[in-house]
Order: sequence, then structure tokens, then C-alpha cells
Amino acid sequence: MEYSKEKIAGRIGRMEQLAAIKRYAIEDGKGRGMRAFEVVNGSGFDFTVYPDRGLDIGPARYNGLPLTWTTRNGPVAPAFYDADGLEWLRTWAGGLLTTCGWLNVGGPCVTPEGAQGLHGRMDHTPAEEVNTRAFWNDAGEYVLEITGRIVHSRVFGENLATSRTIATKLGWPGLTLTDRTENLGSSTAPLMQLYHMNFGWPLIGEETRLVAPPHQVTPRDDEAAKGVSEWDTFLPPTAGFAEQVLYHDLPADEKGFCAMRISNSSFGPDVVLSFRKAELPYLVQWRMPGHGDYVMGLEPANCLAEDYNSMAEKGLLRHIEPGQVVETVVKCTMGSGRGAE
Repeated sequence: MEYSKEKIAGRIGRMEQLAAIKRYAIEDGKGRGMRAFEVVNGSGFDFTVYPDRGLDIGPARYNGLPLTWTTRNGPVAPAFYDADGLEWLRTWAGGLLTTCGWLNVGGPCVTPEGAQGLHGRMDHTPAEEVNTRAFWNDAGEYVLEITGRIVHSRVFGENLATSRTIATKLGWPGLTLTDRTENLGSSTAPLMQLYHMNFGWPLIGEETRLVAPPHQVTPRDDEAAKGVSEWDTFLPPTAGFAEQVLYHDLPADEKGFCAMRISNSSFGPDVVLSFRKAELPYLVQWRMPGHGDYVMGLEPANCLAEDYNSMAEKGLLRHIEPGQVVETVVKCTMGSGRGAE
């Protein structure tokens, strides 16, 4: 369908008839009071953003069908966050995007920056300077945009500020997330970034296939090694299944982007996840066909899904210098698999 400004003129009263960012607040349960932005763009692809959870992305749907996995916790306000050990799992909601880091990814550990819980604090940090806008750009596209700033700081410690932009367009079944993380402090700081994207049924099932160019796949441990030969398939719900974590070294295209495709002919169009490799060299795959915990995680990252100390011991821990800005780009689209477009 044509969505040009000229075609639309005279046919509608307000653009919200076709595309909009709708603001509301959750009124019940552990998510009570938490802000939510529902994004609808006229393509069949819609999603929800939580400003109070670091502008992470909750449920996403295509033509009414869920693309993502929702945990048994549901949406939980950040006030319930407990940084101790594995308590992160009590307030994790799943959804299209959970941001992990910036001082730790993986299991809890003790670092020079202090004790770190599972997957760090980013997902539980409310954004500030949050704004939304909808506008026609110079290319004649109607853009829906959410922006905000997530500050990761501690007195006598790190001072990192991430400016996040989530953008989509009228009629385009996809989104682009751009983070610009700046070290506002006077000391070098660790920077562990993992974009935990959680896909669920009915997109994920026994008919699902992951598609990517030939590349190296490395298991995290002996349990993961059991799934190396079948990384591109999925199982029915399996009680007692032990999670498998695999590392993918995907080749980049001429624009510097890597892509992996989730294909399920009974669902509809493929889902394409793409990201810029220079800043995010790894794709972490989390295979978890558990009974009730039925999810495939695909996670662009600048680190492995291992804690701060493990990355430091391997010489793979990344840092950000005072005044330095690191930009990361992740895209999720419905389509053919040309993910860098």
C-alpha cells in the first residue's frame, strides 16, 4: 500500500488513524505505575516500549500474533529490582529486548567496581529526558521515534550515559535501535553490552529454522556442546531441559552488518535480526525449549554471556575511555533476510 504524504492528504483527519505512539501507564500488579509506549505503524508490526525499564522493548506482534516470549513475571516496575545474585530473574519480563550490562553480563560476580548481579542493572534503570515524536522526514517517510537517556552511575564509580533512539516508519514492519554510550567520568570504565532479544511461540516451534551465512558456532560449555549440530532448529516443550548457550561469529556484509533470520513457514514472513559487527562482534544464542520457559534468545553483544571476571581473564573485556562515545545499532524487521537494509 502506498503511504506517501500526497496519497494520504485528504483521506484522514489525523495521522494517528494510521500510525501512532500511544502513552499509558500500567494500573495493576507489580507493574503498577510503570509507563508504556505502544507503537503502531500500519504495517502489522507493533511493539511496546517501557521507559521505566531503560527504554527496553516488551511485547512485539505481527498481524496480532506474538513474536516474543513473556516470562511468568509479566511487566514489573523497577522499584522491585534486587541486584543480589540471581534475583534479577524475579523481575525479568522477557519481551523483544532486555538490555544487559553495562558493568556485567552473565552470572553474578564480584569485580573491582563492586558486587554485580546477574546481567547487570541496565534493564532496571528508568530512562530520563524521554520524548516521542512523529514527523515526515526529508525522504518523504513518516517516522515514529522514541528517545531517552539511561544513566549508569555510582558515586566514586562509573558515570556512563546512553542516549537511546528507537525508530520505525509508517508501513515498515521493523524497528531500528541506536545507542550512543558516552563515558562522562574521568576514569576508564568496563563496557559489557548484550542485547537480549527473546522470541517465543508461535514464531518459535518445531518448524522454526534459523538461517545465516556459513560461520563458526562455538558452545559455551559441555551442555551447550550437545546442541551445536542442531543450533538452527528447535524442540517441543521439554521438561527439565538445561539451557544451551552458543556463540556465533557471523560474517558482515558490505555495510558492516551481520544478520540472522528466523524462518517459520506456518507463521508468515521471516524475522530478521541484524546488527553492526564492529561494536557487537558476537551473536549469543540461548536455546531454552523448557516447559513453560519456551524461548529462543538471539543476543548481539560485545562480550560473551559470561561474567566480568571471565571476560577479563580471557582478555576480551571491553572498556570505554573518558569522553569516548560508542555507538551500537540493532535492527529487527519482518522480511526476506536482507537485514542490513
